[in-house]
Amino acid sequence: MADWQEPSSWQEQYEELMRGVGECIVADDLKERLKAGKRLRVKAGFDPTAPDLHFGHTVLLNKMRQFQQFGHEVVFLIGDFTGMIGDPTGKSATRPPLTKEDVLENAKTYQAQVFKILDPEKTVVMFNSEWMGKMSSSDMIKLAAQYTVARMLERDDFSKRYQGNQPIAIHEFLYPLVQGYDSVAMKCDVELGGTDQKFNLLVGRELQKSYGQKPQIVITMPLLEGLDGVKKMSKSLGNYVGIAESANDMFGKIMSVSDELMWRWFELLSFRPLKEIAGLKQQIAEGRNPRDVKFELAKELIARFHDQAAADAAQAEFIARFSQGALPEDLEEIALACTDDGTGMPIARLLKEAGLVASTSEAIRMIKQGAVKVDGYKLDDDKRVIARGTVAVFQVGKRRVARVTLQ
Repeated sequence: MADWQEPSSWQEQYEELMRGVGECIVADDLKERLKAGKRLRVKAGFDPTAPDLHFGHTVLLNKMRQFQQFGHEVVFLIGDFTGMIGDPTGKSATRPPLTKEDVLENAKTYQAQVFKILDPEKTVVMFNSEWMGKMSSSDMIKLAAQYTVARMLERDDFSKRYQGNQPIAIHEFLYPLVQGYDSVAMKCDVELGGTDQKFNLLVGRELQKSYGQKPQIVITMPLLEGLDGVKKMSKSLGNYVGIAESANDMFGKIMSVSDELMWRWFELLSFRPLKEIAGLKQQIAEGRNPRDVKFELAKELIARFHDQAAADAAQAEFIARFSQGALPEDLEEIALACTDDGTGMPIARLLKEAGLVASTSEAIRMIKQGAVKVDGYKLDDDKRVIARGTVAVFQVGKRRVARVTLQ
């Protein structure tokens, strides 16, 4: 694939920057700044709450890379201060704060991983303890005075916990304020975040107004669906692809996603231009095997986090296992219909419906024993939902195997 080429106009730049975006506040403002040729300061913050990143984390990094390639200043903000507070977003209970030692150790790992995507020579790395650590108690009180409890309770997760008589610690109200103040301290033009971060990002806009700054543009990115095609990618759900995984494991996982989900991953994870992706869709419409297009996605992503040789070797190994005699010649083909909601089927039920196990309890037991594989990749999550549109080889033990199409 040819390297990405810079668009020739601000309109084309805007179109690429809006690729995959959940929401842009305010889009007209972004257009005006791009049209004026302004070099934007673009920020995305990451709390180093865990040492390893997965593909879901890279959605924001990919958008940062786009801004970087257009010549804008990209700031990778490590929330070592906010990480010790604990982001309450989407939580039904107070998160235990991390120690400073934990945060700093995770931050080191983060930096090593993000430069597989961002250009280290063009990336500014900051820690929000640089300004928050110097803030006095008096300064913190002044910051807290900028927002009311009523405004905080407009946030969905706070509102649900309050109405459900679930405790909300005072320090949790500080998190969106501190994240918002980061934009003030950094004089940001643009802040990126997941769709679940919208409230926090808008706090940044309001605080910038209070401090006499032009409010930042907020760009939210959708949460990447995991291997099941339904729930957001998460290590706790087991539906993730870690960027530090081996090339073979990464290839097997990518090949296990449904043809429908493949296009979502192309949009949010691939560096290919939109026109090129549209061309791949047209090729499939004209008869090209979707598997071959998925090969291209897998190789692009593996080359990014390993190298091209590793990507080529992973593809060759995959083909050797599934196309050159590793599977029986009379492999049974089974078509199953999705469950009632139409999104997919739980793995235990799928194995039972396909006749690979006698019961769902046996399926769960075999998964826990490590005896179940999907396209050669060992499945270890007995709660995984297989997405509608999936075509994959399911194997239980050494003898029970079938290619299942979930319609």
